[in-house]
Amino acid sequence: MLFKKRKAKPNTNRRSLITMLSPKSPVSEQYRTVRTNIQFSAVDKEMRSILVTSSGPGEGKSTTVSNLAVVFANQGKKVLLVDSDLRKPTAHYTFDVSNMNGLTNVLTKSSSLEDAVSPTKEPNLYVLASGPIPPNPAELLGSKAMDEFIHDAYKVYDVILFDTPPILAVADAQILSNHVDGTILVVYSGETEMEAAGKAKELLQAAKAKLLGAVLNHKKLQDSQYYYYYGGK
Repeated sequence: MLFKKRKAKPNTNRRSLITMLSPKSPVSEQYRTVRTNIQFSAVDKEMRSILVTSSGPGEGKSTTVSNLAVVFANQGKKVLLVDSDLRKPTAHYTFDVSNMNGLTNVLTKSSSLEDAVSPTKEPNLYVLASGPIPPNPAELLGSKAMDEFIHDAYKVYDVILFDTPPILAVADAQILSNHVDGTILVVYSGETEMEAAGKAKELLQAAKAKLLGAVLNHKKLQDSQYYYYYGGK
């Protein structure tokens, strides 16, 4: 395996939403910087659908995508956060919403998008939980139904953010990456190995994903935790 096995961390739920709990903090400001860089990453096409993944587990992808969703909503954009980690979903814990109805229900046509989406305490931010765990996550994410879902979501939401499983663990992120406008790779400072990050990049490029850059988290500078965004390939 190319990634280190890290001890399980306690479920911090809403405590991971620093952009809601401490919007003026340096970390929140860095999330806004990431948002700005994303918006400037495409000159000719607006980035409306963005996938967030990591090379391995425990590197902060779910925390990153959740906080990005908040700062996009802060701009007044109508944002949908989609928990497309159909193996280990967490968005329903983070935003305290139901997971009885979600993405899998929409993709299998057992629910409408409108009925499956949950509002959050953050204005303009909505969450589509994973829904029941399916036996075939990769097939669902790569299906025609996913294209239809994204097409329908564009009619209602300005920005759609996808949380996906680690790319070295399963093929889900690789499969979904060419359905969206751009992809961000999250790496954990001092933990993610260069070989693992390089392999993750290669897999995304092989899938013809538009890799926007990487978010390096838990990099300590001047006794504070900052999140940095590095654009480009």
